[in-house]
Amino acid sequence: MTSESALFKAEFNPRLQQYLFFSIALILLATVVGIPLLLIWILGWGQWVSRIHYRSLTCSLTSRHLRFSKGHYFKTEKTIPLENIQDLTFIDNPLLKWFDLRILKVETAGNSAQTGADMKLVGILDAAEFKEKVMRARDEFQESRMSRGTATTVDEVGTLSVLRDIHAAIEGLREDLKGKA
Repeated sequence: MTSESALFKAEFNPRLQQYLFFSIALILLATVVGIPLLLIWILGWGQWVSRIHYRSLTCSLTSRHLRFSKGHYFKTEKTIPLENIQDLTFIDNPLLKWFDLRILKVETAGNSAQTGADMKLVGILDAAEFKEKVMRARDEFQESRMSRGTATTVDEVGTLSVLRDIHAAIEGLREDLKGKA
């Protein structure tokens, strides 16, 4: 795998730490089991977890991929090829608006409606600009693939040859079955 240099590195809004703290506090408050944990969360553990999570966030755009990672103890890293990105959508809710944040949902080819988005980026600074850069990079990547020519590569020629051989073998088997019937 070749290492690509980042065309753009997204920065995350520092208010994302407060959003994480309050959203988890609301979840703890809404559950009976979470109410005792709420005190521990408010007295320091929540601020520490929110700060560590915020510091672990990275998102970069390369000429071929969109890369995102999060988490300190339970790390998640996702790499989405630009050619697979279908759409980028903004999501808002009252809590996000209060903290002046947005969610940028990345939808990819082959993504089923039941599984949701392949990637949700919460709290990117200048999210609209980031979205434009990703879409522009995707379009440039697709144009460069098209401009490299429509000639088939050696691998494609070999694959076509194998497929033709398989087709001929299947047709031969059909003829044999017809003769025996």
